[in-house]
Amino acid sequence: MLDFGGQYNQLIARRVRDNNVYAEILPYTVSLDKIKKRNYKGIIFTGGPNSVYDEQSPHYTPEILKLGIPVLGICYGCQLITWMENGTVETAPVSEYGKIELKARTDSPLFKDIDKKSIVWMSHTDYISKPPKGFKVIGKTNDCPCAAMENADRKIYAVQFHPEVTHSQFGKQMLHNFLYEICGCKGDWVMDDFIENTVASLKEQIGDKKVILGLSGGVDSSVVAALLSKAVGKQLTCVFVDHGLMRKDEGDMVENTFTKLFDMNFVRVNCKDEFLTALKGVKNPERKRKIIGKKFYEAFWGEIRKNANEAFFAQGTIYPDCIESGKGKAATIKTHHNKVKMPKDIKFIDTIEPLRDLFKDEVRTVGEKLGIPKELVWRQPFPGPGLGVRIIGSVTEEKIRILQDADAVFRDEMAKSGYEKELSQFFAVIPDVKTVGVMGDHRTYEHLIALRAVTTDNFMTADWAHIPYDLLAKVSNRITNEVDGVNRVVYDITSKPPGTVEWE
Repeated sequence: MLDFGGQYNQLIARRVRDNNVYAEILPYTVSLDKIKKRNYKGIIFTGGPNSVYDEQSPHYTPEILKLGIPVLGICYGCQLITWMENGTVETAPVSEYGKIELKARTDSPLFKDIDKKSIVWMSHTDYISKPPKGFKVIGKTNDCPCAAMENADRKIYAVQFHPEVTHSQFGKQMLHNFLYEICGCKGDWVMDDFIENTVASLKEQIGDKKVILGLSGGVDSSVVAALLSKAVGKQLTCVFVDHGLMRKDEGDMVENTFTKLFDMNFVRVNCKDEFLTALKGVKNPERKRKIIGKKFYEAFWGEIRKNANEAFFAQGTIYPDCIESGKGKAATIKTHHNKVKMPKDIKFIDTIEPLRDLFKDEVRTVGEKLGIPKELVWRQPFPGPGLGVRIIGSVTEEKIRILQDADAVFRDEMAKSGYEKELSQFFAVIPDVKTVGVMGDHRTYEHLIALRAVTTDNFMTADWAHIPYDLLAKVSNRITNEVDGVNRVVYDITSKPPGTVEWE
């Protein structure tokens, strides 16, 4: 795949891998000679935000279309093929965005086994007003006279829409057709190959040098730790900073898992007291985040300095971390914590990011195959500041204890009932409020616990989870009876938007 800067580009590779075909993403600056030497079965031109007639836009030599390798252009890639072959691309009279009806010629191998009319996902301002010589229009919409085209003799295909997104009704079949009907792929690549190839590559890259990994206990860094352990064993040192703001017994679980299952050096930095001292009396959520981030940075890099000489540095970076921080010419959405610069005085041989081309679900698959326990592989998203942003107001040792116990009850009941499979994320929050209550014959004035649970496909939007009342009642009853210091439980029924998943 030649990457021309679109936000969906890695998703295309993911869809290819879903077909058990290995996909490799290369920047559009890669040389033609390198492509020739790799013996590829097919080439995909990705989308991108630019216009092909803009001099600053990414282009490629038209010679690539003369290699005899099947090519599929998507969106910008479709327009780029038109530009390369002297067709005409112009500003469309009517731009198309979102779900559009496609009328397709199903005698094309690209559209084998799809309906003559189907919904596709469009996102373009320019369009092809005149296809190149030798190309036949095989798809159109009401406002796009050339939504798909082919030169079947040369095995060059192009679509103006995005078949890789789930909104395109037969997009999966179209990509399958390109891979199998046009490129002749066999579909024999599986995740076991990724593990085998990655371990071999790590062995070759690292040699007899040391590797330092920051282990958070999350799925990404845990899978990297397992891969590195498999590759270099005791040459790996994992540094785990326990700031005391994790869920109940989580620090011990992480340590036990990695010291018993994997061959490595495990270093646990216990610094709860330092974090609590720094957070004392601080209520502003942004200040709390900055303090936790700063203290974590100091604790982590303070330990790393002891082992940094002549070593590699490993990170659990996955593809969304890269694309959100601006990969190639993709638009910057947000800066991810894995992309923060390391201290200037620490010099590593290089940085290793073996998962940087995988999505989260693929990382989980790798983790399962490497034997990492289910509770780590399927660990829910957990904020970097930990429980610090689930304790509203100032953070104290008592509040941490109460929240850990309440959260543990919530998770236990969701697991025992099997309802956790219905939820994308769920947790407890301790607001900065106490309420009056009655326990026995006595008046109480104790903490309130709020429960939060959401369902979502992408975390950009989320709906509050409709947990059965009897299950919520059981959770509430257990928390108020088992967690000392709590006399009231409420359930958050706010969707995102207007709310966010986390409270701070």
